[in-house]
Amino acid sequence: MISAETTLTVQFYDLDPMQVVWHGNYARFLEQARCALLDKIGYNYQEMDQSGYMWPIVDMRLKYVRPARFGQELRVTATLREYENRLRIEYRVHDKASGETLTKAETIQVAVRADTLELCLECPPALTDRIRALL
Repeated sequence: MISAETTLTVQFYDLDPMQVVWHGNYARFLEQARCALLDKIGYNYQEMDQSGYMWPIVDMRLKYVRPARFGQELRVTATLREYENRLRIEYRVHDKASGETLTKAETIQVAVRADTLELCLECPPALTDRIRALL
C-alpha cells in the first residue's frame, strides 16, 4: 500500500501538566502524516473540495504505547490500508532516534457528496483512480 511520513519535534505547548504529550495533540500529529499521504496520492483537501466530496473522519482509534516528551523528535507514518468503500489509514508514531513505537492509531473516513450531504457507499473515482495509478 501507499505510505508517507513526516517528522516533528515535540513542543512545550504539546505537553500536559505531567510533562508528556497531552493525548489530544496526537490527532494533530496524525493529521500532518495524513496530509503527507494525501499529497502523495494527489488528493488532499483542495482536490477533495474541487471533486465535490467531503471526507469526514467517522472513527479514530489510538493506542498509547509510550509517552512522548518535550524536545523529542517523532517520525509519524501514515499508510493507506483500504480505499474502495472508505479510507482506512493506519498510523505509527515512532521515536526518530531509536525507532521505538510510541503510538499506534487508525482513522476511517467516508466520502460524502458536498452538494447533497449523501453518504457514498463506494469511494469516488476522483480518489480511486489516483490511488490505482500509484499501485
